[in-house]
Amino acid sequence: MIEHLTTREGYDRWAAVYDTDGNPLIAMEEPEVDRLVGDIAGREVLDVGCGTGRHALRFAAAGARVTAIDFSEEMLRKAQAKPGAAGVRFVVHDLAEPLPFPAASFDRVVCGLVVDHIADLAGLFAELRRVCAPNGRVVVSVMHPAMMLRGTQARFHDPDTGKEVRPASVANQISDYVAATVAAGLRIEHISEHAVDADLAERFPRAEKYMDWPMLFMLGLAPLPIA
Repeated sequence: MIEHLTTREGYDRWAAVYDTDGNPLIAMEEPEVDRLVGDIAGREVLDVGCGTGRHALRFAAAGARVTAIDFSEEMLRKAQAKPGAAGVRFVVHDLAEPLPFPAASFDRVVCGLVVDHIADLAGLFAELRRVCAPNGRVVVSVMHPAMMLRGTQARFHDPDTGKEVRPASVANQISDYVAATVAAGLRIEHISEHAVDADLAERFPRAEKYMDWPMLFMLGLAPLPIA
């Protein structure tokens, strides 16, 4: 049985098991994000849609000055309870609203596994560009749109009810992400698609049914000069 919830309600529920869910998409995504953010020691980094802090805490441990935002207070509570959380500034914020930071505030802006829940991509990408320093970088990761062709979206199994819970998602396509990038005044420096391979399937058996199927889409972006 599938239970459909709003995005916020879904992630509030997911918080209880998010870190122990054995999600192959996260295992695939994190090293790709790390490659694109590069050396962040001493840099100002914004983690947009930080969830339980998986990126934010790793960035802080690498020497970055990290601000992390999310609209799920349950996710933020999990993040703030982890070792190293004192080194991160956590902010409750809904991405339907403009980001609460001045322009050009951050050297790196990371939005990991979030934009498949965003209907107004142009608005969000414009904000990511606004808060990014002129010589900075924006890194975006998302479940590959092809996964929805397999009936898959962000979801988890609630151990208390036994139900599959699906936070509301948006069926954005690669063209939508590229169009939002261009409209926001961002330049594509990196674009890639990543499929399930034998190594991932061995480590995460639930990924085996997606062998050779694209699971992850990545963008590495840079602000274009303002005319």
